[in-house]
Amino acid sequence: MTSEVSRATEQADQADGAVVGEQRKPAGTKDVRRLDRVIIRFAGDSGDGMQLTGDRFTSETASFGNDLSTLPNFPAEIRAPAGTLPGVSSFQLHFADHDILTPGDAPNVLVAMNPAALKANIGDVPRGAEIIVNTDEFTKRAMQKVGYAASPLEDGSLDGYQLHPVPLTTLTVEALKEFDLTRKEAERSKNMFALGLLSWMYHRPTEGTEKFLRSKFAKKPHIAEANLAAFRAGWNFGETTEDFAVSYEVAPAAKAFPVGTYRNISGNLALAYGLVAASRQADLPLFLGSYPITPASDILHELSRHKNFGVRTFQAEDEIAGIGAALGAAFGGSLAVTTTSGPGVALKSETIGLAVSLELPLLVVDIQRGGPSTGLPTKTEQADLLQAMFGRNGEAPVPIVAPRTPADCFDAALEAARIALTYRTPVMLLSDGYLANGSEPWRIPELEELPDLTVQFAQGPNHTLDDGTEVYWPYQRDPQTLARPWAVPGTPGLEHRIGGIEKEDGTGNISYAPANHDFMVRVRQAKIDGIDVPDLEVDDPDRARTLVLGWGSTYGPITAAVRRLRAAGEAVAQAHLRHLNPFPGNLGAVLKAYDKVVIPEMNLGQLATLVRAKYLVDAHSYNQVNGMPFKAEQLAAALKEAIDD
Repeated sequence: MTSEVSRATEQADQADGAVVGEQRKPAGTKDVRRLDRVIIRFAGDSGDGMQLTGDRFTSETASFGNDLSTLPNFPAEIRAPAGTLPGVSSFQLHFADHDILTPGDAPNVLVAMNPAALKANIGDVPRGAEIIVNTDEFTKRAMQKVGYAASPLEDGSLDGYQLHPVPLTTLTVEALKEFDLTRKEAERSKNMFALGLLSWMYHRPTEGTEKFLRSKFAKKPHIAEANLAAFRAGWNFGETTEDFAVSYEVAPAAKAFPVGTYRNISGNLALAYGLVAASRQADLPLFLGSYPITPASDILHELSRHKNFGVRTFQAEDEIAGIGAALGAAFGGSLAVTTTSGPGVALKSETIGLAVSLELPLLVVDIQRGGPSTGLPTKTEQADLLQAMFGRNGEAPVPIVAPRTPADCFDAALEAARIALTYRTPVMLLSDGYLANGSEPWRIPELEELPDLTVQFAQGPNHTLDDGTEVYWPYQRDPQTLARPWAVPGTPGLEHRIGGIEKEDGTGNISYAPANHDFMVRVRQAKIDGIDVPDLEVDDPDRARTLVLGWGSTYGPITAAVRRLRAAGEAVAQAHLRHLNPFPGNLGAVLKAYDKVVIPEMNLGQLATLVRAKYLVDAHSYNQVNGMPFKAEQLAAALKEAIDD
């Protein structure tokens, strides 16, 4: 393949294929082929350790310096029936020697630990790709369980692929025969054997995995050594077997990253770190009131580890108690957070409305998942936008912030905290399952790069009565932000009344006066409308007629699709929203500057509905609600059709 074609492919981010470069064969060794990108998918039963295997391969890939993007995909059941299609768990990793944006459209390599894993994933695997199967699991009963009348390893249905039949279970048990383990215990290490084999195939470092295994099983050193032995046996098998004649190199992405210190990070971990950083920058204790719910629970787990930073976590008995405790912490002077997913937002809606009325800072983090009701707990969706916007009784406006990548969750948390603290309001932060569980390299920011979020609490009286008495009015507003003062309970002279019944302007006393209610409703709306958010940036190098507008986790697939179109000579503009309420001040002008506006969303057109209503622009929706993120090729085709229409 010529260098010109390789460069065009790189620019287009054609995530569904690896580009083959130079092939070399050092004396006495197997062939080594250089690639610019690879997409690997590990798949097996939810008890086969596919998430751990993928995570370890990802960690070593990150330490090697590749750019990467991951897509964990697992069942909602804690342990679905073994060997069934609903029980298949997979982990996809896309890594490259250049900047990439998505986990890839289709795997170049599928590791299938059983027939169910093969059948559930073969539809995504392009012809010519490599498939590594654990032949030990292809028993007649296991194949019948998923509908195979004959073995797919023998009936010719896989002739279009590079098939590698490997008895992973047998080889693992044989490698561990010197350990005092039962056969069942030894079989559990077959994922480490597979990890060792793939690590050899792609020249991944091994030191981090070995250190991880020793740490993970520190209290069971014989289990640690067994897993290490299985891992090394997989590596050695790749080195010695004739079935794998080629290994591959993917160079570090030296030009993809600005100078700095990097680590691999998931969206939920980045969000947790962002919340801790926000509390430190605000010099406020961080309080999380939460009820465990997929896919938000990891934030609770992570924050519970950081008591040394003044973090307090409260696992409540239900969603309502979680946000109630958080709102109480906000009243007491903490940076208060509650985390949940869509069903939990529904339960928290009354207390969010109370926070709107009390005008206290509160971060409501919604890691969106497929709905309605319980829906698809482990699958992704963007269908909570209208719930975040309007899902409360009365006129209860709430700012909405949405991160666009896993690493961006850190910055989005800081931005949500800035708005909440500056304007004294609850803020909705809309992430989703794709961002929460996916990962990418993250540049650790320097301390001086973080915003100053220092809060000035009320210190004394702020109003003088007609008789000259100085008093504290809890709803006396800042003329610039319209925020009311924040008084820590117990501060002498600042006693005040709060509650859910309508307040009188200034005094905060209960008021049923029609004119006062009208005024308070309008001023609360004006406060949100007046939030300072940056203008929307538009990427339009070719003066296009068509604009692609996105929000949240669609950023990666949209950008990859736009790159493909531009590499093919198409003119297309792109803009991505972080602030969904209020919208950036220039959004209306941006929309009206283009003949066509296309909005891809993982819902049935919620942002498009808001854009049409507010700006009277005939925005075109492109929608998907299958629990999975968009594929770049799919979006590129849809956008090309829109451009040509």
